[in-house]
Amino acid sequence: MYILQKTMRETMPQTPIFSSMLGSGCSGQVQPDTGERSGDPVYQDGSLISGSLEALIERLVPTTDYYPDRTYIFTFLLSSRVFIHPHELLAKVGQICLKQKQQLETGVDADKAKLKSFAAKIIQLLKEWTETFPYDFQDEKSMKELKEIAHRITQCDEENGTVKKIISQMTQNLLMTLAARNQYQEIREKFRQPVTDKGTILKTKPQSSQKDILSVCCDPLVLAQQLTHIELERVSNIYPEDLMQIVSHVDSLDNHKCRGDVTKTYTLEAYDNWFNCLSMLVATEICKVVKKKQRTRIVEFFIDVARECFNIGNFNSMMAIISGMNLSPVARLKKTWSKVKTAKFDVLEHHMDPSSNFCNYRTALQGAAQRSQTAHSSREKIVIPVFNLFIKDIYFLHKIHTNHLPNGQINFKKFWEVSRQIHDFITWKQVECPFEKDKKIQSYLLTAPIYSEEALFIASFESEGPENHMEKDSWKTLRTTLLNRA
Repeated sequence: MYILQKTMRETMPQTPIFSSMLGSGCSGQVQPDTGERSGDPVYQDGSLISGSLEALIERLVPTTDYYPDRTYIFTFLLSSRVFIHPHELLAKVGQICLKQKQQLETGVDADKAKLKSFAAKIIQLLKEWTETFPYDFQDEKSMKELKEIAHRITQCDEENGTVKKIISQMTQNLLMTLAARNQYQEIREKFRQPVTDKGTILKTKPQSSQKDILSVCCDPLVLAQQLTHIELERVSNIYPEDLMQIVSHVDSLDNHKCRGDVTKTYTLEAYDNWFNCLSMLVATEICKVVKKKQRTRIVEFFIDVARECFNIGNFNSMMAIISGMNLSPVARLKKTWSKVKTAKFDVLEHHMDPSSNFCNYRTALQGAAQRSQTAHSSREKIVIPVFNLFIKDIYFLHKIHTNHLPNGQINFKKFWEVSRQIHDFITWKQVECPFEKDKKIQSYLLTAPIYSEEALFIASFESEGPENHMEKDSWKTLRTTLLNRA
């Protein structure tokens, strides 16, 4: 875990500063006075490890002389949705704010300067919340609670209206963000189809003049760069709260409650679907080629593309390409593979060896992450992990460690680790792609026809006939199916 290096800034943040968010705890900050209640937060070596939900919420809300550590804000807002809906959390925050405001207004030493200071800190918290977790405000209940808090805070500075202007700008930015996300989802929904629907069942052998990947791009490095463009464009639409839906959804299934909003996992499903489409595209490009010599060229080309992806740090595309070449319709093409120089492919498979929980891949990922931290150019900052493995890590981390300790307190130590892993992903997705975009290549990658599994087997058998009884039976069944459809 990174140690928090920067102290809380006095100015309002324009964007979340993820690079300074996750540390080993919350040392270096003044802790709020919560008394000696049994639900009070528990610290170990200066790090918060547990506490009741009520105490953790109190720790989130600023006072005149306290502002929560940004690592805590991120981790608590991220993990709180496992225990409480965002609009309910907002309501509780609003109640605490109102109580503190009333104490400042009615106290013997009532001070307008303190009221303004308190208002500024509450606004800063709301800005961080709306900028880092905008989807929390998608529903009307959350927006209602946000407006109520904002209304109370504007009363602390009614003379010059500065607070009101800041809140108005914050709300406007939030609405623009939500509108952009909704528009993205609507666009993606129009093109959302199962891979099998994109497949073309072959009734005759494809023509040798049919367009293939090499006619569009013959440079492995360029294709790897365009794949990286597509990857970064897709991960840019994945937010921390989307990833936390994995935990929320698992809890809802375990407890028969509807805590997790399954609709919010759309971006995760869309990104996972891209991996499947790329794998099927690789298999399609190989299987549809009639001539063995050309088929061999395409196999070797994709091996080189996967290697370039590895060098870039684009592990997701690399894994998708390897998966495509390992699909049965491709793997069974023994005559083709006998002509392929497989030394490079063997190295790639070594990196993606699933043994010891993908130990080799994790070592490579760690190296890419370290390179990214010290990089001076965008090219060296690129880290695109294998998304399926990343999701599984979050899932198993959640399943192995309990949400609550035996004393009933929230196991916050667990959520530090969950947020650390999500933070890493969010940091990597913010890297701007340094490569020049080629619309022609990207259009082919995204729109080229993809064969269904059935079509792949047909094309594979037409290229190299069945060699054993099992394959002969499969080929016979497929041919019968074709005749029935004719």
